[in-house]
Amino acid sequence: MAEPVAPCIAPRPARSVTHGVVRVDDYAWLRAGNWREVLRDPATLAPDIRAALEAENAYCAATLAPLEPLRGALLGEMRGRIKEDEAAPPAPDGPFAYYVRHRVGGQHPIFCRKSGSGTGEAVMLDADALSRGKPFFQIGGAAHSPDHARLAWSSDEAGSEYFTIRVRDLATGADLDDRVERAEGHVVWTADASSFYYVALDDNHRPYRVLRHRVGTDQTCDECVFEENDPRWFMSVERTRSRRFAVVALHDHDSAEAHLLDLDDPNARPRLVRARAPGLRYDVEHHGERLIIRTNADGAEDFKLVEAPLAAPDRWRDLAPYCAGRMIVDVAVFADRIVRLERVDALPRIVIGDLSGGEDHVIAFDEEAYALGFERMLEFDTQTLRFSYSSMTRPREIWDYDMRTRARALLQRQEIPSGHDPARYVSRRLFATAPDGARVPVSLIHLAEMPLDGLSPTLLYGYGAYGHSIPAAFSSSRLSLVDRGFVYAIAHVRGGTDMGWRWYEDGKLANKPNTFGDFIAVARHLVAEGLTSEGRIVAQGGSAGGMLMGAVANLAPELFAGIVADVPFVDVVTTMLDEELPLTPPEWLEWGDPIRDEAAFRRMLAYSPYDNVGAKAYPPILALAGLTDPRVTYWEPAKWIAKLRATMTGGGPALLRVNMEAGHAGASGRFDRLEEVALQYAFAIACAEGRFTSPR
Repeated sequence: MAEPVAPCIAPRPARSVTHGVVRVDDYAWLRAGNWREVLRDPATLAPDIRAALEAENAYCAATLAPLEPLRGALLGEMRGRIKEDEAAPPAPDGPFAYYVRHRVGGQHPIFCRKSGSGTGEAVMLDADALSRGKPFFQIGGAAHSPDHARLAWSSDEAGSEYFTIRVRDLATGADLDDRVERAEGHVVWTADASSFYYVALDDNHRPYRVLRHRVGTDQTCDECVFEENDPRWFMSVERTRSRRFAVVALHDHDSAEAHLLDLDDPNARPRLVRARAPGLRYDVEHHGERLIIRTNADGAEDFKLVEAPLAAPDRWRDLAPYCAGRMIVDVAVFADRIVRLERVDALPRIVIGDLSGGEDHVIAFDEEAYALGFERMLEFDTQTLRFSYSSMTRPREIWDYDMRTRARALLQRQEIPSGHDPARYVSRRLFATAPDGARVPVSLIHLAEMPLDGLSPTLLYGYGAYGHSIPAAFSSSRLSLVDRGFVYAIAHVRGGTDMGWRWYEDGKLANKPNTFGDFIAVARHLVAEGLTSEGRIVAQGGSAGGMLMGAVANLAPELFAGIVADVPFVDVVTTMLDEELPLTPPEWLEWGDPIRDEAAFRRMLAYSPYDNVGAKAYPPILALAGLTDPRVTYWEPAKWIAKLRATMTGGGPALLRVNMEAGHAGASGRFDRLEEVALQYAFAIACAEGRFTSPR
């Protein structure tokens, strides 16, 4: 059989000059001039661009066709580890308890409730039924009204993250005539259930207004209660646990601001908590006549808790003072408890406190690496805290914890129908040393019987941006790699907050190269520890982690057997120069502003994966994209792969797979998504086994 022939994406040089630097982009033409329209209607994509993407898909499919038996086996294993009819533990809320479940074979969630007695399930929303006949379907949010009579729900049918909000009468099961288009997707109901608040998106897919929709009226009648004209700010609307306020929460990558809307007042106007200021971050909860605020004010780098009188919300007083080395990640406020989720030395713990901010007791675990988080809780006046726990070897457990008696009740342990024995595996926490001496945490899992002979293939995952930490949580899918002798490792590189806020600051703006150096240092440390060897490591990352993949491919291609880059942000300079793109102005505080800051431009140019593709051998690369992705546009990976293939002198292949019916998160159905994971893992296994040779 003839070898697949790679498509030749014709260069159409486009010249630009920025700060005196001339750049020639051979593949700029792959950017759709009507990208806003494409987000809403993929059929409007220009024929020449569509032909190029379809040629890439055909080549990718032909190249990976020999892996189909392996991909099918992986998919079967992954599905075998899923309890297909799993239901989440019901969350009590007055006369009902609300939960989400799936049906056997179902792709999408079913939103249900039961009466307080625990009997008589009522299906509120069946996303399986709603998705029928649609190539893409995703629920954005589903919020029942305070009187339990209605459900506001939202959906996206293109993958573009433009959601449409509808209102369902829970007595009849019928949707009302209300239809709110181009929304962010989540709502907060007023106390009398007559209205709800939502965030509207503008033509550039940016959140810019909070509107109040009165049930039974047309969207054109919706009242704007807050507007943000600075495109650098993100916006959301959230409800305090007390249900007294909706919080209009704004933030960029440096600062935050919050406004309160009284949910008891159907005509409420927003009330500012504290005005934005450079470097000031805070978020707000409510208790009685005061606000409970998590903030970094006054040098509290890793956050502290303060309180403020409701009558004077900008008068802050310490409640849980700053403690160096402890990062307060989240806060849950109840009628007589304040609960903190914290991270110390990259490990999470839960602290139960009293209303004065004092520490009562701590919930922690003794594994080397694990994940811990709050679960869905709907009631304010309760003694029950619900949390989840898992580790890389131990499936997710959901616990109810009595904060008064300290008694724990296991509600649910993730069931693995095909079987799982944690004793077969080892989970470890290591620290690698970065070039500047920083200690970089690594979480990993491998078979207990695996010999430390340096021969084990390894999948090394990294992200490192926006302050997001990567939890050492359980994944049933990755067992398909581990059971085949892989080490699965997570590099907690700088750019996240795994080691506190400074860890984030040391991986952004001028410090961005630390992220790349950390990842390479982790790979080399795994080799030094005898866990794997050079050329046996497959690197994986997505979105901003895809930038990391592109950077390390340029910096140390010899280390890697292959690279999986999921919706990779690789054309950093071009994107950050394009003010029309949804995320460009907000991202300047993360990467730098190359338009107005020449130093930032030159820094980005020095590491941008697309701009630094060189005439060298590259490992096999699989890039994945979504046509309607508003976050990382499809043309970034498309341009990158085309340039790699035209420039590289050996190695490869360089493959691109574009989901023509999805966006940033890939396929919307849970089993369709598993097919994508199985493809990535089949590619990783093939890379580790050396099945690929020179570009075809």
